[in-house]
Amino acid sequence: MIKPIFVLLIIGFMSSCANVQKLDSRDQSLYLAKPTDIQYKWHEQERIMFVCLDPCTWQGREYDNHSTPLERINPAELNTDQWCEAAQLWGAKEILFVAKHTGGFCWWQTETTDYGIRNTPYKDGKGDVLKELAESCKKYGLNLGIYVYPGDETWGAGIGSGGQTSDPQKQAAYNKVFRQQLKETLSNYGDALEVWFDGSCKIDVSDILGQHAKNSVIFQGPQATLRWPGTESGRLFYPVWNSIKSEDMRTGVATQVHGDPDGDTWAPLETNTTLYDHFWFWSPEKEKKRKSLDHLMDCYYQSVGYGSVFLLNSTPDTSGLIPPADLELYKSFGKEINRRFKTPLVEVLDKKGSVTVLPLLKEHKVNHVITMEDYRRGHRIRSYAIDGLVNGHWKELCRGQSVGRKKIDYFPETELSEIRIRVLQSKGEPLIRSLAAYYVIDFKPPEKKPVSTWSAWVNIGSWGKESFSNGVLKLEIDLSKKIKLPGQYTLKLTPESPDIEVAISNAEIHFEGRRALDEFIQISGNQLNINRTAMVTEESSSVLYLTVKNTADYAGKIEFKPALIY
Repeated sequence: MIKPIFVLLIIGFMSSCANVQKLDSRDQSLYLAKPTDIQYKWHEQERIMFVCLDPCTWQGREYDNHSTPLERINPAELNTDQWCEAAQLWGAKEILFVAKHTGGFCWWQTETTDYGIRNTPYKDGKGDVLKELAESCKKYGLNLGIYVYPGDETWGAGIGSGGQTSDPQKQAAYNKVFRQQLKETLSNYGDALEVWFDGSCKIDVSDILGQHAKNSVIFQGPQATLRWPGTESGRLFYPVWNSIKSEDMRTGVATQVHGDPDGDTWAPLETNTTLYDHFWFWSPEKEKKRKSLDHLMDCYYQSVGYGSVFLLNSTPDTSGLIPPADLELYKSFGKEINRRFKTPLVEVLDKKGSVTVLPLLKEHKVNHVITMEDYRRGHRIRSYAIDGLVNGHWKELCRGQSVGRKKIDYFPETELSEIRIRVLQSKGEPLIRSLAAYYVIDFKPPEKKPVSTWSAWVNIGSWGKESFSNGVLKLEIDLSKKIKLPGQYTLKLTPESPDIEVAISNAEIHFEGRRALDEFIQISGNQLNINRTAMVTEESSSVLYLTVKNTADYAGKIEFKPALIY
């Protein structure tokens, strides 16, 4: 997954780009970003299921190394109805299918490559898994999302390339291939509600999206209308703002750290995570890393419960079916969500103003309150308090900041007769879509891990005065043993004297031995932010190349820490 700034291409996209809306006729100076109709439809799904299947499934790897002969790729029992039934077990409303991953294997009938389903034994080469899935989704009333990796190892456009080939002479030819692949997947299988460009897309496909993805949200790339949180943990930090500044959105790789309640563009977060910790593709060994129900519930509270969409992976095995134990976990997950939240003790709908009261029919134990605001009108609520009426006196139970689509608050069980929300700060009149109270028996609060693994900078190296040559300092910093998970990291250069100002003039990040897109790094004075969006395996490498120019030679140290990672 993945900064120069892209120019936002708006051909055919005026209806799908988030806009700025006046909130209140009585205050003409008040503006907030709001979702488009397509963004709202996507966001209301709440839960989405990933389906990751690839030749690397046969290899027991996370990235296809082309070591499996095509004649061995035959998921003979593949049944897309089973995938849809798995999604329904835990309430997912969309299936996002990896139709093409980094190795370039295509699961639909295409003449753009020999490396695909038509040259395998599956259904005698006539199978089309994308078509089968589209038909199943229609049958089960699910939306379809399509993931087509912009890069392709067969063309030398590797991980983090955004589709840029290592050999520039191949670029024009590959552009044609990828554009055709994208056009095929978006025009032959009905509307896709979501289009995924994992790690951004450097190939101009604005015209294709304008023609064939008018009813789609876009993940990453110049036309992005969604954001990756910045980790694959399935958890967000709080507060969560689904609006950002348009200049951040135009990078195509904005993350949660760019959230801004007063931003002029709506860009909701899609909080993704694996079912096997932390692997996307099946193998017998990876099955042993299956997450627990408690782990998934913790993710639910810190994704959906913070106002985002939760994207949870599924990984069919080499038979083409999702393993039985995975199905049992999905079933338990769906049951537990319903056990806690399907039926509220009491609920009020569509209220306006700074105070909304929720009376119970009689005194009752309560330990959860779910608040929803009408986010179609933007992030109006900026801070709030939840109170309970206990023995005739109001007692504050909890506080929060963002609400958005849904905020799940929990607190020690309390016997009370009324609940109220007090909006302490807002932009415009607060609009409460729903306020509901729950009592969850045998409730175990979710585990809250810190956003950052380290609370302080860690010294990982140094340089001396002799490292300068003609006023130029060049550093090669191997971060492979420091970047162990996808996420966001920060590095800084600290001179030995506080009187010296350091400004990094140039930086490159190389993943797996190849230069990645400039969008992966952002320079700010003596600091550098690194965005590692791709999966990290034992074979992964991350090497940073820095250049600093100065009139005086000086020594210093290199410090490092995760900026956003669980």
